[in-house]
Amino acid sequence: MKKLLLLLLLPFTLLGQTCVPTTIIINLDQYQSETSWDVKDASGVVVATGNGYWSEPQYGVVIEQRCLPAGNLTFTIYDSYGDGLNGSMWGGLDGSYYVVQCYDTLIHGNVPNFLYDTSHVLLSAPCPPIFGCMDSSYVEFNPRADTSDGSCSELKMYGCTDSLAYNYDSIANTMSLVPACDYILTLTDLVGDGWAASNLEVTQGDSVWNFTLDTAAYSQDYIINLKAPEEVSFKFSITQQAFQSAAHCGFKLTNPLGMTMIEVIPPFIQPLFKRTVPTYCGDYCIDRIFGCMDSLALNYVDTANTSTQCFYVLGCTNSSYLEYYTQGFVADTSDGSCNTPAVWGCTDEHAFNYDPLANIDNGGCIAVVTGCMSSIAFNYNPQANTPDTCIPVIYGCMSSIALNYDSLANTDDGSCVGVIYGCMDTLAFNFAPLANADDGSCIPTIYGCINPVMFNYCDTCNTNDGSCIEVLYGCTDSIMFNYNPLANVDNSSCVPFIYGCTDPSMLNYNALANTENFTCIPYVYGCTDSTALNYDTLANTENGSCIERVVGCMDLNAYNYNPLANVTHGNDSLGCLYAADWCVNGSGNPFFLNDECYAWVISVDDYCCENAWDTICQSTYDYCDGSWSGPLLSRMQTTKELIMITDLLGRPVKETKNKLLLYIYSDGIVERKLITQ
Repeated sequence: MKKLLLLLLLPFTLLGQTCVPTTIIINLDQYQSETSWDVKDASGVVVATGNGYWSEPQYGVVIEQRCLPAGNLTFTIYDSYGDGLNGSMWGGLDGSYYVVQCYDTLIHGNVPNFLYDTSHVLLSAPCPPIFGCMDSSYVEFNPRADTSDGSCSELKMYGCTDSLAYNYDSIANTMSLVPACDYILTLTDLVGDGWAASNLEVTQGDSVWNFTLDTAAYSQDYIINLKAPEEVSFKFSITQQAFQSAAHCGFKLTNPLGMTMIEVIPPFIQPLFKRTVPTYCGDYCIDRIFGCMDSLALNYVDTANTSTQCFYVLGCTNSSYLEYYTQGFVADTSDGSCNTPAVWGCTDEHAFNYDPLANIDNGGCIAVVTGCMSSIAFNYNPQANTPDTCIPVIYGCMSSIALNYDSLANTDDGSCVGVIYGCMDTLAFNFAPLANADDGSCIPTIYGCINPVMFNYCDTCNTNDGSCIEVLYGCTDSIMFNYNPLANVDNSSCVPFIYGCTDPSMLNYNALANTENFTCIPYVYGCTDSTALNYDTLANTENGSCIERVVGCMDLNAYNYNPLANVTHGNDSLGCLYAADWCVNGSGNPFFLNDECYAWVISVDDYCCENAWDTICQSTYDYCDGSWSGPLLSRMQTTKELIMITDLLGRPVKETKNKLLLYIYSDGIVERKLITQ
């Protein structure tokens, strides 16, 4: 199967030219015979067509396989009636169309009301190979790969990969999934009148089921067993009697986990359109159930598989109460015995800060310290908290060698005469050779760099030893772009390496980059608008040269020639109109010569051209295009009478409001009417 897919993706050779496999998907409306399409190359030559869908069912899905040449192509879809695929305009469902190459949808035709035709320009290019791991037993497996790149490296190890699960397997790299389960398929009807024999076809592998909604029911559930993870497809089919009620139908598929895999709600269900979704039945991971797993504990949980804290002893568990402490801190489950609030404080009645209200000692008792508590007294004790005898301060000279020594003084006032105080240590930094009384002010000599602007400045040194080193600022991080190996002080100027294109003349120039990585892309100027006439696929920079496409008739001889047009209409036999100017009705009224039936009528009945276009001319025209089933009227018959009223399928009906009907008259005219309330 993989080899066949590879062959389909590789470019084919058709008539000596390389062609690309292409899928054209047409989702028809209820007027399937009106739809056709073609593909033209850049020179306007038709290289592929599709038509003849009258035998397809209403809303059928047509999948056409074509091999298109490489290059610029134009895809055009036509509708012969002029209402596009706008089926909802006539009470039905809209159609759509898509063009796919190499797994890529090049054209999304989601606008149904394109009138007679609409065109899309596409670039057809050979499919590149898809490299990847082609072995499904490896984690790196790519189901779309068609060319092995040797990337298969890690074998799949199945197990529970959810790290939060109870049975998490740290060795597993691929989740073990449940292979099958029962799904709930719910069929719905907005009106509640059932599906009228319409059915939903469900397909998975070789298994096919068909379901329908019973009469007079708004919804109905079915149980269906599906494999996982395997895609399942849904296709809705309608019967003739259910044509008007198809828009009431819908369905939903729900897995056992409550996940909605697909839901199509009215009125968006499309007959015969296949919808495919994946399936999921869950995995084998087991959720963690937390709880105490000890059967002897007070809070034992018999369903738990993951242990939490267990409780065994009843008592007071609130630390704000005295009982919490008197019970020895052993209780782990409250029994309501907390009664006396805990009051912390000093419980020693001999302490300085004894608290008679405290019932729990806080360890903060302060011993009684007696002493002088006056800060101006000679024997002031800053640690004292209980007063004692104070001794006053007596100032005077307390040096026995001084001339004015005072033996009663207890505080020296510096009044001594003849005494020279200072540092008397000759090795000290502040040695005073004139001092005769050491005042304890000696400062030891400390050598080092005492210059504060130097790198190795020593703030505790007082004597220079010649070791100063100058400060050199710079980036000291060796992995940075501007690293300075000579710097000894980092100044926060480090700049990291920034790789990129450093050429300012290039498209992807990076002004922040400081290191070239050789990825520069030159500017290529041109028109970058894919919808423009001169779109340049190689351009990456717009230069304002785009020319807007103007679709129209480019034939000077045509009635509707457009001098501004630069793109032909796609099918000039319909796009260009040629008027019968010699007829009395004037140019282009009521039809044009390239309408074969109009040309035939004026050739067999001169009255229609030379006099006027009357009901006989119209019935002759209807006879030509196949829309008239009765006898041709003669010119003697002038009375116009209503013969019958039919629905769109030709069945006689009565006049009904809010429903499109056909009114057939005696003069051959058939009118479409929608009478509203």
